[in-house]
Amino acid sequence: MIKPFRFGVQSFSAESGEDWADKARKAEALGFSTLHLADHLLGPGPALEATNHPVQNIAAIPAMAYAAAVTKTINIGCRVFCIDYHNPVVLIKSAMTIDMLSGGRLELGLGAGWLRGEYRAIDLGFDEPRVRIDRLADIVEGIKAFCSDGLADVHNDTIHWEGFAGVPKPVSKPPIMIGGGSPRILRLAGREADIVSLNFNNRSGIIGPDGVQSSSEELTRKKVDWVREGAGDRFDTLEIEIGAYFTFVMDDAKQMVENFAQMFGYSEEDMRKHPHALFGGVDTVCEELERRRELHGISYITVGLDAMEAFAPVVERLTGK
Repeated sequence: MIKPFRFGVQSFSAESGEDWADKARKAEALGFSTLHLADHLLGPGPALEATNHPVQNIAAIPAMAYAAAVTKTINIGCRVFCIDYHNPVVLIKSAMTIDMLSGGRLELGLGAGWLRGEYRAIDLGFDEPRVRIDRLADIVEGIKAFCSDGLADVHNDTIHWEGFAGVPKPVSKPPIMIGGGSPRILRLAGREADIVSLNFNNRSGIIGPDGVQSSSEELTRKKVDWVREGAGDRFDTLEIEIGAYFTFVMDDAKQMVENFAQMFGYSEEDMRKHPHALFGGVDTVCEELERRRELHGISYITVGLDAMEAFAPVVERLTGK
């Protein structure tokens, strides 16, 4: 089943409330379907520098609420909440409040956590991947119980709730996004999510070549197969999303391709096909996205805020907005 294209934009920072409102409104005006944040905690310093991750200077939950308040139609999301950074019921109640106050515009992204240095810097235990992913599965069970009719009675290895109903109830069923790059989490996403976010396999715990090399075109095919294994008969109902982290919409992108290919150890041809990268003019980028949708089923693409305006003609061409 060929899904219609959707496009998101992700930002990590804001200079002020007015700046954040301008970013949200501009994303909406340019036809993007979703404004995403991420869920990272560290300010500048050696702990963050060691991870190679950019600074996120605003907290996801209040920034999502603010963006929802200053917009009318764009969805508000987080790629993705790290479940270890939040008390589960507080996270769920906060998210459902955003959904209620925005009139049903929440996209609820969830992940098992991966940035090892961030855990260490805030003195939070960093369990092995199996434990973190199983904990995510437990919390997804809690979310579904919280949003259902009746009492949110849940008893599993992570959550022990009884005797209360979850409020507020969602206005509409907010899609659950689960993101990751390993077999275990992508099978979980196939089984439980509405949107599967294909990401690097962040086994190294930092941003670097290992993650990029875990997401070649060939390895992305394997990731989709893991999603399919988890999803079974429901696979065709899923939306497959990916972050195009290296997006350069320009007529002559040859030098940019050469630089990234050398940086990550790819041929230029393989770099152009890398599912997390887009290089070239509007026609070239549109053709490549259509090819990837046909090959991998990827119909939901998120770009960084820096690429938003250059990418807007692609959004208009492929969505008619």
